[in-house]
Amino acid sequence: MNTARRLSIALITAVALTAPAAHAGRSCSAPQPPKAQTVERAMTLAERTLRALDQSGAQVVVLARAGQDLSKYGLRYSHLGLAYQQGDGKGGHVWRVLHKLNHCGTAESAIYRQGLGEFFLDDLWQFEAAWAVPTPTVQAKLLTLLQDDPRALQLHHKPYNMVAYPWALKYQQSNQWAIETLAIAVAPELAVGRATREQAQSWLQANGYQPSTLKIGAATRLGARLSKANVAFDDHPNHKRFSDQIDTVTVDSVFSWLTRAGLAQAPVALRL
Repeated sequence: MNTARRLSIALITAVALTAPAAHAGRSCSAPQPPKAQTVERAMTLAERTLRALDQSGAQVVVLARAGQDLSKYGLRYSHLGLAYQQGDGKGGHVWRVLHKLNHCGTAESAIYRQGLGEFFLDDLWQFEAAWAVPTPTVQAKLLTLLQDDPRALQLHHKPYNMVAYPWALKYQQSNQWAIETLAIAVAPELAVGRATREQAQSWLQANGYQPSTLKIGAATRLGARLSKANVAFDDHPNHKRFSDQIDTVTVDSVFSWLTRAGLAQAPVALRL
């Protein structure tokens, strides 16, 4: 790694260590300073991802991390963001990630722009990254939107629910915000004016997006609802909820849909 790149990674590390506490559905009730080994591995993952993204020739990717163990639901990744190249003012570029994070287990969230180091420094379950490279047309549309703050933030809905129903408006989880935002970037009829979440969801349904269905029993639902502010099930249809079928937006379902719909290449994984 050259000196400039080392300095870049070191700077990302310093920023990450001082960033406000926010996680994708995680509790921050007892925050602990990250261990040196954790920081080192996260920065190594960030640096290798940076090199791979540069070599891909892409300007925008849908980027995922494995922040939580979701294997019991048959899922590999927990959280995604929209990563893009941004000019550094010196003729080069840096990679930034726009994504939605839950405020420390509360029922609220915010949108963050972060570097790759910050994105991966989140107490990962597995030190693994994955990304899907959209088609050139989709990349161009996403890049325009991601650099336009009002448009990039227009569908953000602060009330957060880790298992928000994909076709409802009461809550919004992190992956749901990302795919709804992608919809208003890509859909010609939503690219002008002020699109709504309802319009974005209608476009996703019409274009074949299918959420993941998680098998979550009544006892688990009740325990989660009573103990976690960022988990709710009251936006799910009764016939689905009472049959223990919880539909929600997952990284795995988004990757599958992007490939199936011809909007992106098959995802690429990078593991330490």
